[in-house]
Amino acid sequence: MRRALRAGVVLLVLPLALGGCAALSHGFLAAAGPVADNQRHLFAVVAIVLAFVAAPVLLLVPLVAWHYRRANRHHAYRPKWAFSWGLEGFIWLPPVAIVVLLSVFLWRATHRDDPYRPLPAASGEAAAPLVVQAVALDWKWLFVYPDARVAAVDQLAIPVGRPVRLDLTSATVMQSMMIPRLGGQIYAMPAMRTQLNLRADRPGIYRGANVQYNGNGFPKQKFTVLALPPRDYAAWLARVRAGARPFDAAAWSQLSRRAVAPQPSFYASVPPGLFHHVMRETAR
Repeated sequence: MRRALRAGVVLLVLPLALGGCAALSHGFLAAAGPVADNQRHLFAVVAIVLAFVAAPVLLLVPLVAWHYRRANRHHAYRPKWAFSWGLEGFIWLPPVAIVVLLSVFLWRATHRDDPYRPLPAASGEAAAPLVVQAVALDWKWLFVYPDARVAAVDQLAIPVGRPVRLDLTSATVMQSMMIPRLGGQIYAMPAMRTQLNLRADRPGIYRGANVQYNGNGFPKQKFTVLALPPRDYAAWLARVRAGARPFDAAAWSQLSRRAVAPQPSFYASVPPGLFHHVMRETAR
């Protein structure tokens, strides 16, 4: 009976434990762009360095406790209080070296992965980035393509291999955008513009979200990122131009409501300067 009960518990718990591993496929450990790839590499380096801090503690604490256990009468603890340069060096030099090493890695990574730093194309050549203007709303994201004069709600389509520059602002409260597999997290604030540069190196559908609490709809303020080959991206733009409703005052009034978008929606004929108009209005 007990064996059957234990087997049942194992069969119940094991799928739940393994199910959590699926979350790793949506984060920077499954990088799909150069920024997330750099973050993954830095994470591995920091984990290895910090293992030198944790390993001695995890090994020596049980060893010392076992050696000076009560039953071991032949090794009583009789400290001899005296200064030791060797012991002091053993205590202080490794932590200092670790801090210096991590500082060098983090300094280089901070400048390399600056969200305002433009990225080259996947071929390594300098290329004009695709400019997308992101407006944070309650509880949705509006992505404006100023050159194509189209917009999408809760769906960001980008061409594979081409650098993308996201200009962000908020029409409500401060929010924060994060696309884990492409890397980077940047805040969007009313009456201000921030910037996030990224690139997708392989086609796919990636997750993005607001990670700054902003009310009841916060858990559902998510969007999808479509990384498409250049030909499919051009076809996506053509479909939006042909089949989407025009972006007018009624569309903006609907988007301004405090509600979660039930599904992605698309707009054509977006008026020029919409992004800057939102910034001016929130500054009042």
